[in-house]
Amino acid sequence: MKTRIVFFGTPAFAVPFLNTLVADQNIEIVAVVTQTDKPVGRKQVMTKPEVKIAAETLAVPILQFSTLKSSEAEQTLRNLHADVFVVVAYGKLIPRSILDIPENGCINVHPSLLPKYRGPSPIQHALLNGDSVTGVSIMLLDEGMDTGPILAQSMIELDPQETFSSLEKKILTIAPILLNKTLHAFLQKSVSAIPQDEAHVSVTKLLERVDGQIDWTQDAQKIDQKIRAFETWPGTWFSWNENEQVIRVSIHKAQPTDQLFEEPIGTCISESNHLYVVCGDKHIIELIEIQPEGKNKMPAIDYLRGHKTLLTTNLISS
Repeated sequence: MKTRIVFFGTPAFAVPFLNTLVADQNIEIVAVVTQTDKPVGRKQVMTKPEVKIAAETLAVPILQFSTLKSSEAEQTLRNLHADVFVVVAYGKLIPRSILDIPENGCINVHPSLLPKYRGPSPIQHALLNGDSVTGVSIMLLDEGMDTGPILAQSMIELDPQETFSSLEKKILTIAPILLNKTLHAFLQKSVSAIPQDEAHVSVTKLLERVDGQIDWTQDAQKIDQKIRAFETWPGTWFSWNENEQVIRVSIHKAQPTDQLFEEPIGTCISESNHLYVVCGDKHIIELIEIQPEGKNKMPAIDYLRGHKTLLTTNLISS
């Protein structure tokens, strides 16, 4: 008899996990629960979650509840008679009334080595903090935020210039397989859940656009880590004042250097057809690819050619 699973997930990150479970001949996905369609962009176009798009392609039943804290949601999910719920980046806490439905509980995938980096932005914080190692945890859900006991973990080494995209790709190479293997082992009672060590807990926050603003008083290496960590969301940016107009510029690619300069922190420097900024440790960081608000991405040096006054503007005081 096949294992009956309800899959909870929303963004593109969750799709490879859904695909892996669907491909398993011993599993039946009886429904996919994903967040409701949402307006996106300046034109507020109603957009389906990536998991919904994938589920439609796979011809899997789709459920979208405005809230899981309702008798309708609870009864609908009970009627599916699932053996276990699998949760991958659903995006909302699941209430106890839902967690208690499947006999075997709810299995969750979290992209960190728990209890480190609980919460919504573990990948970004591993990069932001310059970690050399992170990983994936397969765990049982309880009512807390990523507080449940751990079933399995796998370690991932970070390269010196790792970005959010490259690290996410590494995670998605191993995590769907780890989930599938752990799920079967758990249902066969050949793996035990181990409580997390509360002495080593750290918690991440939900990132907002404002978190991407660059603080030029930080060391060049820390600024580089932030640019790579926030590559996808929320992005990194700085603003400067040109002719009494505030211009916001996103940073897409940068490179810290070993060069030291005595100019004031926040000073822009052009040397040998490159654009640099003096950081808090007096090291300079090269801006390689940027995007002025409302414009396309461009090489930073090309932007400088049309905005020479940037070299006479301090980015901290502007």
